[in-house]
Amino acid sequence: MPTIDQITIADEPSVWTALGFDVRDSECQLGTVTVELSGERRDAGVVGWSLRDVSDTDLDGLPTASSLRAPRTPALAHPNHVVAIDHVVAISPAFDRSVATLQAAGLDLRRVREEPTPAGAPRQAFFRLGREILELVEEPADVVEQNGGSGRPARFWGLALLVEDLDATVAAMAPHAAPPRAAVQPGRRISTLGRSAGLSMPVALMSREEGR
Repeated sequence: MPTIDQITIADEPSVWTALGFDVRDSECQLGTVTVELSGERRDAGVVGWSLRDVSDTDLDGLPTASSLRAPRTPALAHPNHVVAIDHVVAISPAFDRSVATLQAAGLDLRRVREEPTPAGAPRQAFFRLGREILELVEEPADVVEQNGGSGRPARFWGLALLVEDLDATVAAMAPHAAPPRAAVQPGRRISTLGRSAGLSMPVALMSREEGR
């Protein structure tokens, strides 16, 4: 099964430090994944990632490199109580094409959710990458048309981070974190970070499942 080695994000390290992450030499470790903070451009978000055991790095436009590094020991929780990446979110204007391409590269498709999201995306596909998940979201038809059709590649959109204590994390990231609310996933809660946090992409904070 492919697993995530590293994710590169175009944020300044100081932004993550201010949010309570333990950043060293422009990197921080979330679970077993290294997050490289490149500070490239304010609006670039996820610049790319590297995967282990992937048979093809052509993932329908998601910038991907192959990694031979052994998995790391999971890191301790950060001072803000974030422990890992829950899922990486990508968006595709050609959902079936992207799903087929990801499967052909060896990614493990667990399920397709055929119900619209609160934001109006028609479908979602979930790929297991070790402990983390890639959530592929179908771009709504009107957005596809407005942006020039379905010939465009898939793209990264944002991250959802797993936290030990959501209320404590929201307090630690105040005033940037929204009040927790029920997540789509049963038994879980979610908060989102506002633009005032200074991040170059959307980031959500998620609790564990109740009882876990």
